[in-house]
Amino acid sequence: MNYAHEFHAGSFADVHKHAVLCRVLHHLRGKEAAFRVLDTHAGAGRYDLTGPEAARSGEWRDGIAQLMTAALPVAAAELLAPYRDAVRAVNADGPLKIYPGSPLITRALLRRQDRLTACELEPKAAAALGRNLRDRRVKALRIDGWTALVAYLPPKERRGLVLIDPSYEQDSDFGRLPSALAEAQRKWATGIYLLWYPIKTRGEPDNLARRLRRLDRSKILRSELIVAPMANPDRLNGSGLIVVNPPWRLDQELAVLLPALAHALGRDGAGRFRLDWLAGAPSG
Repeated sequence: MNYAHEFHAGSFADVHKHAVLCRVLHHLRGKEAAFRVLDTHAGAGRYDLTGPEAARSGEWRDGIAQLMTAALPVAAAELLAPYRDAVRAVNADGPLKIYPGSPLITRALLRRQDRLTACELEPKAAAALGRNLRDRRVKALRIDGWTALVAYLPPKERRGLVLIDPSYEQDSDFGRLPSALAEAQRKWATGIYLLWYPIKTRGEPDNLARRLRRLDRSKILRSELIVAPMANPDRLNGSGLIVVNPPWRLDQELAVLLPALAHALGRDGAGRFRLDWLAGAPSG
């Protein structure tokens, strides 16, 4: 996958990832106590959908543009409202021209007492991230995300979320997720962890699931959105998320949300989803 997220901003994978991110943040806002978000691979934070990269790929047209105009079931529309509101907020003049990455979406849902640490190593993206996140509640750092995952845990706040969203340019990124998660949880066992992964074929995602099951963590929820058949292994056909220590009833919300996303974003009727527990399924 191309490291430059400008090519992929607003794609169906971003929609899946950021819709779930907003649900987790919504739950964190449900209690008065402050929370911290650590975004380990934050990117530039803000993307121009009229620029040459986005125009070349056109992925946002089948992603966020499709979602913003889709006729959704009422329950799904309500769950998506915080996410769609965050996108509208950076497009105040009307037309969809800007896509907010995870740092800007997170910032939109922070309260006065909450904090965000956003990390990015690539120089150009890191510089843009600093410009896009000028806010006393936010710290933008130029640092390797895998290093930050250990260096900035646990936060002084007792509640919060860690978003792990590497580029998957390196073949090792898939393989290091389980061990990186285990190391992070040794430092902060009670945090919520949201891990994104690409789906081209079933091989690497299914191997990741097997390795995560062996970690014996108490609660691990898997959410996958598939928009195309697995016929082309060089193409991004789906988006996966692992939620460790998910908020109460998040699984029930995703059971409403994922069918709506699959219907709205699936190509030629090929949309489908998977929602299951890798560990710690609730009883009853």
